[in-house]
Amino acid sequence: MARTYTLSRPTTRSSRTRQPPVSAEPRLVRLGKRKVAVVETKGEPGVAGPKALPSLFRTVYTMKFALKRAARGDFRVGPLLARWPNGADQPMTSWTGLWALPVPPGTRALPALETEHPVRLETWDYGGRVAEILHVGPWSEEARSIERLHDFIARSGYEVTGPHEEEYLTTPKAKIQKTIIRYPVRKRAAARRR
Repeated sequence: MARTYTLSRPTTRSSRTRQPPVSAEPRLVRLGKRKVAVVETKGEPGVAGPKALPSLFRTVYTMKFALKRAARGDFRVGPLLARWPNGADQPMTSWTGLWALPVPPGTRALPALETEHPVRLETWDYGGRVAEILHVGPWSEEARSIERLHDFIARSGYEVTGPHEEEYLTTPKAKIQKTIIRYPVRKRAAARRR
């Protein structure tokens, strides 16, 4: 099988960007652009996700090990991300899920694999500033953390400009689940004029 992916420069473990520790209190942080491999699902996350995620992980790990074998660099496969662009206004059975794994910034293409669910390369642009909170506990109990985050955003003079995003720091089977809940934000128009 021919490899159909390239990097503009080798990526090493030392070139990873370090993020500050995540807080259980809402906070504003700066995030730029992030290259990700993405698989899209429709429907309830607990049903649709497990069907599509093997395609995503297979694609990213195939790329990782091919780069390592070719001595062209290595990268750590980071935590799973998910965006729910229509989660606020649709029943869960109709949700669109964009599940993603970060890939090196110089990635221009992904391995061409035959997978059950197509995986594509995207750049997620956060626009510079995001509001986030660490939710500790089951996903079924995220509502309180989401409410705290939205209150913080409003009190801070910001507004949400993009989809609800989650970064899963633990596996679904972890004894205590940890999830970063995040929204891209910008200053509200009234706050910008002051």
